[in-house]
Amino acid sequence: MDLYLRNKHALVTGASQGIGMAIASALAAEGCHLHLAARTPQTLQALADRLRREHAVQVHTHAADLATPAGIEAVSAACQDVDILVNNAGAIPRGSILEVDDAAWRQSWELKVFGYLNLTRALYARMVERRAGVILNIIGIGAERLDYGYAAGSMGNAALVALTRTIGGVSLDLGVRVLGLSPGWVETEKAKRTMRRRAATLLGDENRWPEMAKEFPRGKLIDPQEVADVAAFLCSPRAGGMSGHIVTVDAGFASRGYPPPQAGTN
Repeated sequence: MDLYLRNKHALVTGASQGIGMAIASALAAEGCHLHLAARTPQTLQALADRLRREHAVQVHTHAADLATPAGIEAVSAACQDVDILVNNAGAIPRGSILEVDDAAWRQSWELKVFGYLNLTRALYARMVERRAGVILNIIGIGAERLDYGYAAGSMGNAALVALTRTIGGVSLDLGVRVLGLSPGWVETEKAKRTMRRRAATLLGDENRWPEMAKEFPRGKLIDPQEVADVAAFLCSPRAGGMSGHIVTVDAGFASRGYPPPQAGTN
């Protein structure tokens, strides 16, 4: 299926690894020219070189900390005319309200909550002027499956759901689509670190972490490509009737009870 993304220009934040890298690769495969933002210039450059070589697209890199006003200003100034913004940068620590201290809580929200808000504010205005554009917020199922042990993440993700719906409910009247995509447990380095800690605690060996994945749908974590393919569709004109929606890619994780029922049983 042609997604009609050829020669569009997209900014992907948090592009140096995991879901962001997979989304950048999926957009490049559709012929989309890219701006990639993250804090690690070497990793960004390696990704940019690969995407140019494999897909013959233009790729610009921006090493910036989007938790800071200076980082937001630099990236937004360089990317004023992008057709697509994918907000993806951010990592919120696990822990209850008693475990995540004020400094860690605020620091993580500066990137994932206020970083999304401030970059959206900067680029949405330009898209409205042109009456064209797409903003896709990569959120997470913490807003849907509220988790006492992920207090800062559940609250931050809920705020991003509200941001997406608040803007996206009206933005299409102005020619701009604003959407959210909430992945479940995706096989990223961050997720594997969490799984290793759980395996060390429960099984006595962090290397047995794949056994912990048996509790998830299909008995495994989600492949980043599965998220990226949905993201590319949402960014495309094929999803032209969608705005203000949150699409969940979690293999049913948020909908199942615990312990999960066995397939085919009552």
